[in-house]
Amino acid sequence: MAEASGAITHRRVLNIAFPIVLSNATVPILGAVDTGVVGQLGQAAPIGAVGIGAIILTAIYWMFGFLRMGTTGLTSQAYGAGQSEEVVALLIRSLLLGVAGGLIFILLQVPIFAGGFMLSPASAEVEALAAEYMSIRVWSAPAIISLFGVTGWLIAQERTRAVLVIQLVMNGLNILLDLWFVLGLNWGVAGVAWATFVAEWSGLALGIWLCRGAFAGDRWRDWTRVFDAQRLKLMALVNRDILLRSLMLEVIFVSFLFLGSDFGDVTLAANQVLLQFLHITAYALDGFAFAAETLVGQAMGARNAARLRRGALLTSLWGLVTISVLAGLFALGGGALIDIMTTAEDVRMEARNYLIYMILAPLLGIAAWMFDGIFIGATRAGDMRNMMAVSLVIYGTSVAVLVPVMGNHGLWVALLISFVARGVTLGLRYPALEASARG
Repeated sequence: MAEASGAITHRRVLNIAFPIVLSNATVPILGAVDTGVVGQLGQAAPIGAVGIGAIILTAIYWMFGFLRMGTTGLTSQAYGAGQSEEVVALLIRSLLLGVAGGLIFILLQVPIFAGGFMLSPASAEVEALAAEYMSIRVWSAPAIISLFGVTGWLIAQERTRAVLVIQLVMNGLNILLDLWFVLGLNWGVAGVAWATFVAEWSGLALGIWLCRGAFAGDRWRDWTRVFDAQRLKLMALVNRDILLRSLMLEVIFVSFLFLGSDFGDVTLAANQVLLQFLHITAYALDGFAFAAETLVGQAMGARNAARLRRGALLTSLWGLVTISVLAGLFALGGGALIDIMTTAEDVRMEARNYLIYMILAPLLGIAAWMFDGIFIGATRAGDMRNMMAVSLVIYGTSVAVLVPVMGNHGLWVALLISFVARGVTLGLRYPALEASARG
């Protein structure tokens, strides 16, 4: 692991970023295996149940993503400032918050699941199987939410290889248990849920073991520091603003899907296929955005504006290289990728009509993605919240103006405009961010 004060080089950026990119690559593999094993049961209901159950749980867990981002920003700053006691205290606070959030989720599972089925209704058989699936997986909520904090804590110290190890072990174990429980023991949907339950608790156990240095000595039991009112207030404010920003971002994407449904099933399916291009883009950029969080946060903690600028520039440069390659690949092979994702010829043809937006999206969205990482590292969550609110208004206005005239093309243009708006508005706030690093 590099020292916080060490030179910010291309090698250092890549050492932080590549393990995250590799870690992200395992996520769709696990989803494919989950679907594949229940698909071997020869019935449609189990596939739908796992799909709906996973979507509802993922949506809830996604709301706790602030814990990962907030922990990375605060820990990287404490690490950069040489405050080792505070670095340890942040891990303990994150674990406590994760356990508390998970327990609340368990206690409120009945109304949460009922609300999920109201938003995503299905047949009685599918809902019954999905309820069984979620009633098992919910008991690992404290583990998966706590793991957000552990992951953020490790990223802040450039220990992204440890994050990769956690992801590989957790997903690898999940896949093996999927095969055993579902195909070997014939546990059906419950087998998929139990496999994930065991994998998630195992992932947290491994994560804590990888953080074992923090538990050496008595620093982790410094409850006066852990529960310090000012530090708790700062953590709460940062996490609150990141949560609000994330909810507004979710409004954009959810409304995009709902509005797309007005253009018919084929167009809705095409939009869903094309959104996978955005997921690929996000997975590829995460590594460099996380590197920005780490290096900018450390520079902010050290009150070194020059290091902050270099960290922001180098990570953004590599992000631009990555995004340019992706845009080129989408231009050359986008049609083939569409064909892989769907066999429906009408959906394939419709998706090709909007492929140009997938080529433009990485190029127009790079600033938004990278500034997110920069502002998270600097814990300028208030700026993120405010600029997202502005971008949401711009998106809504664009939808109102363009969709009646251009239809689904207008919807895609409005989404791209929201990307540009996020990048521009955050860019306008960057000079103030850099100035704050000068103390």
